[in-house]
Amino acid sequence: MKNGVANKAADVVSNYIRRNPRIGIHIDGFYKVELSGYDAQQMLEMLCVSYNNSIKDGKPPHLILDTTQTGVASEAVKTFAAALALPTMSASYGQDGDIRQWRNLDGEQQKYLVQINPPADIIPEVIRSIITAQNITDAGILYDDSFVMDHKYKSLLQNIPTRHIIAQIEDVSTIQPQLTRFRDLDIVNYFVLGKLSTVKTLLDSANANKFFGRKFAWHIITQDKGALRCSCSNASVLFVKPEPDPASRERLSNLRTTYSLTSEPEIMAAFYFDFIFRGLLAIKSMVEASDWPKNFTYTTCNEYKEENQPFRKNLDLRKHLRQVQELPSYGNFLIETNGHSYVEFTMKLEKVSILNSQSVSSESIGSWKANLNSPILVKDVASLANLSAVTIYRVVTVLQHPFMMRVEDENSGVRYEGYCVDLIEEIRKLVGFEYEIYVAPDNKFGNMDENGQWNGMIKELIEKRADIGLGSLSVMAERENVVDFTVPYYDLVGITILMKKPKTPTSLFKFLTVLENDVWLCILAAYFFTSFLMWVFDRWSPYSYQNNREKYKDDEEKREFNLKECLWFCMTSLTPQGGGEAPKNLSGRLVAATWWLFGFIIIASYTANLAAFLTVSRLDTPIESLDDLSKQYKITYAPLNGSGAMTYFQRMADIEARFYEIWKDMSLNDSLNEVERAKLAVWDYPVSDKYTKMWQAMKEAHLPNTMDEALKRVRDSKTSSDGFAYLGDATDIRYQVMINCDLQMVGDEFSRKPYAIAVQQGSPLKDQFNNAILLLLNKRKLEKLKEKWWNLNPARQQCEKQDNQSDGISIHNIGGVFIVIFVGIGLACITLAFEYWFYKYKQNPRVAMLTRKISTQKNVMDKIHPTSLADFTTIKSKTSRRFTGLE
Repeated sequence: MKNGVANKAADVVSNYIRRNPRIGIHIDGFYKVELSGYDAQQMLEMLCVSYNNSIKDGKPPHLILDTTQTGVASEAVKTFAAALALPTMSASYGQDGDIRQWRNLDGEQQKYLVQINPPADIIPEVIRSIITAQNITDAGILYDDSFVMDHKYKSLLQNIPTRHIIAQIEDVSTIQPQLTRFRDLDIVNYFVLGKLSTVKTLLDSANANKFFGRKFAWHIITQDKGALRCSCSNASVLFVKPEPDPASRERLSNLRTTYSLTSEPEIMAAFYFDFIFRGLLAIKSMVEASDWPKNFTYTTCNEYKEENQPFRKNLDLRKHLRQVQELPSYGNFLIETNGHSYVEFTMKLEKVSILNSQSVSSESIGSWKANLNSPILVKDVASLANLSAVTIYRVVTVLQHPFMMRVEDENSGVRYEGYCVDLIEEIRKLVGFEYEIYVAPDNKFGNMDENGQWNGMIKELIEKRADIGLGSLSVMAERENVVDFTVPYYDLVGITILMKKPKTPTSLFKFLTVLENDVWLCILAAYFFTSFLMWVFDRWSPYSYQNNREKYKDDEEKREFNLKECLWFCMTSLTPQGGGEAPKNLSGRLVAATWWLFGFIIIASYTANLAAFLTVSRLDTPIESLDDLSKQYKITYAPLNGSGAMTYFQRMADIEARFYEIWKDMSLNDSLNEVERAKLAVWDYPVSDKYTKMWQAMKEAHLPNTMDEALKRVRDSKTSSDGFAYLGDATDIRYQVMINCDLQMVGDEFSRKPYAIAVQQGSPLKDQFNNAILLLLNKRKLEKLKEKWWNLNPARQQCEKQDNQSDGISIHNIGGVFIVIFVGIGLACITLAFEYWFYKYKQNPRVAMLTRKISTQKNVMDKIHPTSLADFTTIKSKTSRRFTGLE
């Protein structure tokens, strides 16, 4: 296989040996064979021709220098060398077992069939070290023709828990599709193995497609020397390139300037120079040490027979390679077993920052010693960690209080809060990732149409635009066919009914409305008529007190029933206190007894009717369940158009229709005999058509398109028994009831389903989120979130408790009684003032004068001796009796 760098290095070695006779190597002949194509038989023939010619010329080869890289040509050389037992140094690519023809070499063969891995075969191993150091979970590896990765597909990241893809950059046109494919597979850590020219083209394409930022990480690994360049607007890249051993830099510089070792990449040119030169020095050492067989025989290709293969013993080329003391051109050679022999060089790790196509900084952060399993040595662990991609998941959601709410902040812009935001934050703390939330374009959870096409959050997950579906997303069978659900994080939630809350009419004088106005007027008329009649009977009855005073002079209670006393008596007779002393005459007592009986009946009727009236006013609850709603026609009802509730009723109606068709086909089946047909003969339709009727009523009521429209229709209802009822998700309805005091949730939930987080099918997030949710359940964190966003929600309204049958009479209905008291007290105060005024200023002047005289006499009598005062009192008493007799 044509290897220009190796060919150039071989020429430099020949020139170097010729110009330095002190080395003591004489090259009698250099036979070059360039192999190409895929025909192994043809390649073996080419090798045999050159080999036979060397023997014919008397210059049989001491050493075969194999600079093939991989593939058929490499296997052909290995077959040729092993079969003819020729000392061979191979610079082919591959680790243990990768070179098929040298897999089962015995101990003697391993001494003279030596493989040394070129630097380009060791450099990709730095990817394994970087991934291990940064704990990277995904990797997209791109390489160009300067690296051979055929054998790395299975071994590069073996036993490393990292999702990865290895792909070759065939030409410029494939770069953008490959990056897009990586992104679609959620691979955000990119490793590029290639020439700096290839790297620039790839980074330019990545910049054009916005593949830079915190969510992406770029690791550029090259064999070239020089600075990293790209037309990137803002990028931070981990740049890994080889660095020659400090002790060898002078020799490398001399080879480049004096002997024209200028092939690129420099590390490969130096490797092939040392590889060829050291091989020749090892053969020289073997000859000088007499370790080269004196009777070394060569078998031509024509003489070769498989049953009688040549065998070499004690031809230890590997030992003499270890003993070569020549100063290396790039790094020391480590000669171990095949697949573990290589050049010990160092890869330098730099953090390169590019801004507006200019490299603004290049910071050395560590190094890597070339090895098959060598760790990275970093100066600061944090600097390396900052170069890894931050795992940022795209979270699609639907706005729904209180699970997901969008808040516009003047400082931070738009942010989200709610139950689900707190939930994903708790999961993030346990799993370790970052996320960005966006709302589904149609703000829907996801339903499948008649063509099997999805919308909403489910569509975003199916089409790989989102990694996580977060919200009050119900677990449904059809959804589980296209996405994966985690374990439920919320209780079972179903569909329920939202209605306008009934308002019990209140009135301060509600106790007066128990009886009609006509009744109150009749009672008032009866009151005045009875009082007047009692006054008339007492006035004209000869047995009344006022007409027969002498007869009742010894009674303790004396009461003259004038008109004022009659009015007072009839009024107080209606109270528990009673009317007081009854009339003395029999006719008056009959009137009083009749009034008492009338008052008893009126009071009893009023009390009973008041209780019944207040109770009936609180019994206006016409709808209590879905069955009640389906059996009436006064209240219209419907779910949101396109909602899960609509899908539920539509499917239930469709199922009922299908059951009807099945029953009809069974009943009308002509193939049934008379007995079987008789078993199906029933008078009643055996399948309910409840949902069919409800779905028809919903379509006639016109389904609202938004939640605001549905709420408006509910509020516009005349009463709770005449208007519109909304059927929807119980959490939506519960939240609306929580923040609105004029709405109520009616009936039990039905079609209950749990809420869970959705992820893409086959996503590793499912297991990670399952573990996190179970931990949160054990720690009771989910209960605390529910308490926070429901019971302690700042939007929660403190609504007045709705009256019910067990409650007492509210102040709104009985408050008029207190007004009556205050009015009565006010009238009493006015009357008192009038009495005082009338008594003081409107009395008879003579009476007032007599009052003053009596007052004066009293003052004089106070000055009289007590004995004289007693005599005066006796005289006054007798005089008074005399005047009384004159009456």
